[in-house]
Amino acid sequence: MQYAKNILETIGNTPLVKLNKLTQELPCLVLAKYETFNPGNSVKDRMALQMIEDAEADGRLKPGGTIIEGTSGNTGMGLALAAIVKGYKCIFVMADKQSKEKVDILKAVGAEVVVCPTAVEPDDPRSYYSVSKRLGEETPNSWYVNQYDNPSNAKAHYQSTGPEIWKQTEGKITHFVVGVGTGGTISGVGKYLKEQNPDVKVWGIDTYGSVFKKYHETGVFDENEIYPYVTEGIGEDILPKNVDFDIIDGFTKVTDKDAAVYTQRLSKEEGMFLGNSAGAAIKGVLQLKEHFKPEDVVVVLFHDHGSRYVGKMFNDEWMRELGYIE
Repeated sequence: MQYAKNILETIGNTPLVKLNKLTQELPCLVLAKYETFNPGNSVKDRMALQMIEDAEADGRLKPGGTIIEGTSGNTGMGLALAAIVKGYKCIFVMADKQSKEKVDILKAVGAEVVVCPTAVEPDDPRSYYSVSKRLGEETPNSWYVNQYDNPSNAKAHYQSTGPEIWKQTEGKITHFVVGVGTGGTISGVGKYLKEQNPDVKVWGIDTYGSVFKKYHETGVFDENEIYPYVTEGIGEDILPKNVDFDIIDGFTKVTDKDAAVYTQRLSKEEGMFLGNSAGAAIKGVLQLKEHFKPEDVVVVLFHDHGSRYVGKMFNDEWMRELGYIE
């Protein structure tokens, strides 16, 4: 009989799916690494499990402990699933710009959720970085995950996502394109792919209001680049240790409006019901058009599921309020 011993054994081995309509103007083959097939509906299941297993192995996470993390939702979901199977409690800290669905989903899997204001500096005591860190210090028998600087994040993608993409494309991949937040996915996958073939190009999708693109191009952390933005799950106002800028060949920035519009278009034109960062990612691929040749194989990673954005990008009233659609 074929079955998984628990839900965690279903993480990974997600399919590659060809894009057809939205990529008609491109000369090359575009394949989506479709991460919503993970049990928590996002790529973050991979690194959540890896971070927990590594913390168990070296004693940072002890039996019956409490897992504490700041999350935009998806990492929390992955951590919560692993915590249920392994017997831990969870407290997650979120910024108030995240969708209500994300908060509700985390509560549905038994997590405690603390919501903090978005529009404060990272070192403000009210920011979700500061609150999660403080809870980690105050809560007995707890482990503060810190996905931004935790090396197990990139390691998970080096060990699983990268090898899967290489095998699925039979080593023919020429470009890897992905939204960048904590940096674990782009750095882990990028490192593995470049070890197999140094000519593979690795492109990050950034958003306006985030520091990545300018920092990569100039080495300057420019605080003038930072302002609140709507797009969820990508971009940062800090430099996470997981972002390995040496592996990244370049960034392209996508507007909030384009990310939202293309999230809807993926659903209506490709039948791909995905999250906000997928809209940003496919628009980023289209912006990189001049980099692709007919023989190229471009893999774009789609992080999460549309169910987390029903009240936002899939709500025409919300889209109209922000001026994204007529």
